[in-house]
Amino acid sequence: MAEFTMELNDEQKEVRDWLHGFAADVIRPAAAEWDEREETPWPVIQEAAKVGIYSLDFYAQQYFDPTGLGIPMAMEELFWGDAGIALSIVGTGLAAVGVLANGTEEQIGTWIPQMYGDANDVKVAAFCSSEPDAGSDVASMRARAVYDEAKDEWVLNGTKTWATNGGIANVHVVVAVVDPELGSKGHASFIIPPGTEGLSQGQKFKKHGIRASHTAEVVLDNVRVPGSCLLGGKEKLDERLARAREKARQGGERVKNAAMATFEASRPAVGAMAVGTARAAYEVALDYATTREQFGRPIVDNQGVAFQLADMRTSIDAARLLVWRASWMAVNGKPFTAAEGSMSKLFASETAKKVTGQAIQILGGNGYTREYPVERMHRDAAIYTIFEGTSEIQRLVIARTLAGVPIR
Repeated sequence: MAEFTMELNDEQKEVRDWLHGFAADVIRPAAAEWDEREETPWPVIQEAAKVGIYSLDFYAQQYFDPTGLGIPMAMEELFWGDAGIALSIVGTGLAAVGVLANGTEEQIGTWIPQMYGDANDVKVAAFCSSEPDAGSDVASMRARAVYDEAKDEWVLNGTKTWATNGGIANVHVVVAVVDPELGSKGHASFIIPPGTEGLSQGQKFKKHGIRASHTAEVVLDNVRVPGSCLLGGKEKLDERLARAREKARQGGERVKNAAMATFEASRPAVGAMAVGTARAAYEVALDYATTREQFGRPIVDNQGVAFQLADMRTSIDAARLLVWRASWMAVNGKPFTAAEGSMSKLFASETAKKVTGQAIQILGGNGYTREYPVERMHRDAAIYTIFEGTSEIQRLVIARTLAGVPIR
């Protein structure tokens, strides 16, 4: 087990500085343009692929960092550059992790390379879980997958929503219901190969923030995929469903809590994204406050501004520490007995919203215009309190975990 430390090692610092340079030199100069265009920034993704950032190898190296700090460090630096473009770069990772976590070695080797493509022909992938009536309440999912034994095919029907890269992806990973009686334990994940008939893009959302990231509905109309596209295979699925049915008979709450633990482990990464955005806004505000003069002196000399900056930095550092703690716990198998994953995501998300708002206030009228980046950062920050579980859901998870009440 790696000892917890507050100091990044030399290798981590080298990676951090490399990512920061890419964010400063490539992502930031393109941020305003792609936010206005509301389109996927393919040229930036291609540049990330050329230097090795947009690749499975890079994210695998960070994911298996024994300190647990590789992923949050990477997320913070990329999202410091720009949240919308960064999400376009890391969004494929959601689908890749889904395959890594549930797929066979053959499925991993077959499909993940197709998710990324190569530097000359980059591809993206989409992870499709949320539905119009099933966001936080995953047990209400309606998309169905029915097995056609005669043809060894699965038939999928339903509509997914809020899918990053949905409809434009080369490979889609879709979560669907295979046994409605088991709630969230009756779900399975499927690979939808490129060009599969019946899959189409529904509404593309015009968003308040993260506008360089493509978000859309994915419609499944009698989508047929080979049995080999069921992640993990049918034998493993049948065994898992049988265990879930038995556990449900013995005491269903234990099943639900185990499912929640999976979500807990992924939330610190979102917290790290929020820290990156908050840090970016704070740095703009600090620079502005030390150079902008009013009444013959820099505005940072005014306590009303200085105290805001002090609070902003304190909150950012506290958020990062919560993220690092949860990330270290997750990689070392420490149970989240106080919902530490949700804590990190909740505090970092709320910090990003507050800090970006304070940055606008410090810049005054300039902060309210698109001539300065804090306006965009404030719009981007709103998503952190919504996706991967709203702030209200995080508070519910934390409170029920502390009280020992089942999480439904």
